[in-house]
Amino acid sequence: MTARQAIAFVKANGIVLESASGPAPSLAAAIAGEPIRGSWWKHPKASQIFRCTREIRDSSEVLVCRLLGGKVTYVHRRLWPALVRLHDQFRARDLAAIREIHTDEGKHELHVTAFPKWVPAKTNAAAKALTARQAAEMLRLKLGTKRQH
Repeated sequence: MTARQAIAFVKANGIVLESASGPAPSLAAAIAGEPIRGSWWKHPKASQIFRCTREIRDSSEVLVCRLLGGKVTYVHRRLWPALVRLHDQFRARDLAAIREIHTDEGKHELHVTAFPKWVPAKTNAAAKALTARQAAEMLRLKLGTKRQH
């Protein structure tokens, strides 16, 4: 899978886990072509998984957060209005945008943008146009549940 295909995978699925197993597809497993037991870093396709995850994390089309079980979760832009509309059904910390920054010293720092500071104005407007039922249907189709706690 190329980076472009990985972003298309997130777009097609709407909500994708980076590597964990859960109520959404796992990008790492999709790239590997099989479920991954243990760390994906030890998988033969680890370098490909790494490249794809970095491209997705840098994409303006994808929110990187910890929506599902505190695990790194990718949410495609088309579902952002539903998340915003139903934000009160999620923990605010699970809706925070996370971004890994590489410092000049070679360290990795995690930068967190609290919800709703990361939400674009167009997304807010689209969220206001949705009924709670419409938003729930959008997310239910992707999560297979009514609510995530």
